[in-house]
Amino acid sequence: MDETEKTAATSRVELPDDAVPIIATRNLVLFPGIVLPVALGREESIAAAQEAVRTGRKVGLLLQRDPAVERPSATDLYEIGVLASVVRYVTGPDGTHHLVCQGESRFRMLQIVRESPFLAARIQALPDADNKGPQIEARLDALKQRAMETLTLLPQVPTDLARTVQAIESPGQLADLIVSFMDVKPAEKQEMLETIDLRERLDKVLKLLAHRMEVLKITRDITQQTQTAFGERQREAVLREQLHQLQKELGESDGPDSETAELEKAIVAAAMPPEVEEHARKELKRLQRMNEASPEYGMTRSYLDWLVALPWGKLDVEDIDIERARRVLDEDHYGVEKVKRRILEFLAVRKLNPEGRSPILCFVGPPGVGKTSLGQSIARALGLKFVRASLGGVHDEAEIRGHRRTYIGALPGNIIQGLRKAGTRNPVFMLDEIDKLSASHQGDPSSALLEVLDPEQNSTFRDNYIALPFDLSRVLFVATANQLDTIPGPLRDRMEIIQLTGYTQEEKLQIAKRYLVQRQLKANGLTPEQVTITDEALSRVISDYTRESGVRNLEREIGALLRHAAMRIAAGEATTVRFDADDVPAVLGPPRFENEVAQRTSVPGVATGLAWTPVGGDILFIESARTPGGSGKVILTGQLGDVMKESAQTALSLVKSQTSELGIDPKCFENSDIHVHVPAGAIPKDGPSAGVAMYISLTSLLKGKSVRPDVAMTGEISLRGLVLPVGGIKEKTIAAARAGIRKVILPARNRRDLEDIPQSTRSLLEFVWVERASEALEVALGEPVVSAKAGTEKSGSAKAGKNGQAEKSAA
Repeated sequence: MDETEKTAATSRVELPDDAVPIIATRNLVLFPGIVLPVALGREESIAAAQEAVRTGRKVGLLLQRDPAVERPSATDLYEIGVLASVVRYVTGPDGTHHLVCQGESRFRMLQIVRESPFLAARIQALPDADNKGPQIEARLDALKQRAMETLTLLPQVPTDLARTVQAIESPGQLADLIVSFMDVKPAEKQEMLETIDLRERLDKVLKLLAHRMEVLKITRDITQQTQTAFGERQREAVLREQLHQLQKELGESDGPDSETAELEKAIVAAAMPPEVEEHARKELKRLQRMNEASPEYGMTRSYLDWLVALPWGKLDVEDIDIERARRVLDEDHYGVEKVKRRILEFLAVRKLNPEGRSPILCFVGPPGVGKTSLGQSIARALGLKFVRASLGGVHDEAEIRGHRRTYIGALPGNIIQGLRKAGTRNPVFMLDEIDKLSASHQGDPSSALLEVLDPEQNSTFRDNYIALPFDLSRVLFVATANQLDTIPGPLRDRMEIIQLTGYTQEEKLQIAKRYLVQRQLKANGLTPEQVTITDEALSRVISDYTRESGVRNLEREIGALLRHAAMRIAAGEATTVRFDADDVPAVLGPPRFENEVAQRTSVPGVATGLAWTPVGGDILFIESARTPGGSGKVILTGQLGDVMKESAQTALSLVKSQTSELGIDPKCFENSDIHVHVPAGAIPKDGPSAGVAMYISLTSLLKGKSVRPDVAMTGEISLRGLVLPVGGIKEKTIAAARAGIRKVILPARNRRDLEDIPQSTRSLLEFVWVERASEALEVALGEPVVSAKAGTEKSGSAKAGKNGQAEKSAA
């Protein structure tokens, strides 16, 4: 007896009248009125089907919740299924079993009565209430209409299917028929099967059918567009071939052959190196074998266009005349004598040794001091082309080296693009904002620039797009930056740094008279005869309406004055306009900046410090306050960095250690809190140059004596009271002069920086060079403050008076 006969024998146990054999399906949902074949694979399913055939019973089909379960129990099956009659049971030659069944009605599974050798369960019939009414009839009509529209979107639909849909008058039967044939997930079909309420079921089917219609419409549109595009390409290919044959018969040469000939001539004219020319001819042969309709044809043609357009062998003649270069620099720039002298030295060396490797100049300074225009002046002095590439915000290495040709839309990098634009191999190439490069997952542009700016390597620079060596050794690279900190060390090592600091008030006045006013007159359509701006008016604009290292805001304010004049002249109110100092507020409004040093330092506890910023120097107020009834706590506010916080702690510790010499009651530290604040709290501040100012601010507070309003200071201190050197002396002293300061306290070890300070600034300031904090305190408070016990701290200090010469005096 085989396994099938054993199964049949063991299954001959009568079932209760309200029980039916259950067949669990993995992905099949049968609906009432639908005839479907069911493939049987599990022994339980085969036994259930054979029992139904033997006893003439109906069989229940239930969907599994998880298709992967091999032997489902009651909890693995949905409760609602379809009761079906067996139309035919077929056993194939290969031993497979198939059951053809027709769904009759829904049922709910109540209780499993048998699990072996097949599942059997008591069920409760769920009749389909085929009720009528206006709401149901309206939904039936809508469902028929939407079903017919869907059928028109489906390919190869049987003709009798549309007639069947129109002939069905039962709403429930139509809904079941549509869902049964829709391409939706088994879980969605099961949801429809479990929806007993007819109105709700019709709404769900309508919604599901509407979504399916939209998908089919989009699919149809995409197919039509694809076919149209393909047809157009075929049509273009046929027409192009016909045109080619006609041109060939007529003897004309406007086809691909003529393009090839033009490229051949361009390759010869480009004077390429042998390696490059060989590669270009190889690409040209590939282009000849390609079909013009091929996408690769356009990519190869673009590549060849780039190759023949690059200046492989073109060099402009450098006409270096030192006197003319000096005249050009003086015409374009006022002041910056040290920078102009270095540029002239650079040009002189290049004239004497044209084949030598020139250094890479990098102009570093605040915005608006003329870094970019210096590069343009170098190009004008040499008679060379000028090219500029802005590197601010560049974070992709491909912006420097280019994209590989495998990418669609690939292009060379900014270096090769700039050389093509210049049309020569030796232009002046400015790399603007080199300090604002940033690395990302797309590479590090600053590392790519190492090859560009290295004289040992850039003679064989290889762009990813060109994929051939290009000689950059004759390019005169000039870079600009606002600060050096953000430039990586290896890149900074390849450049010669030339510092450009801010302009003094006198320099700004001369720049405005020589350049800015003339430029704004031209920009506003005016002539010097129509508008006059006096020196006093320009000086007031500089002092009251701008506070910057460069001259960009100054030019904007001059532009505002001239626009006001242009409006008056255009309106016929005046033929000429003159601006004096008293006329400026009427146009620009009340002064935006004022000398607030006197009023800020009029109370004890406030000292004026000097700070360096990426855009130049600035003054910085240090405010201290004492809160009685405290616990000796120190409060630091103003968004101070770690270095400034440590400077404040060091200054306070130094004051505490000198209480007897300074005449301060030590108990004041125990019974009160000390609060140190640096105004402009929204701006982060940090740096190692605020120690002296914090020491003087705390001492002024605790002694109850105000700091002199015309004194500013910079320098770091140690716990032994020594004043340590700091950087940015030139920028800080210029800012002090701009703010109306008359005396500046500087570390004695910074005396070497005196030569870098412009003569015009030195003539306005008195410099006091100190070695110890006590010396700075005496100068700031205007009287001796250290008792005789501190006599060992006395030393000499050098002061530079208004004549700019150092002189000795007692500290």
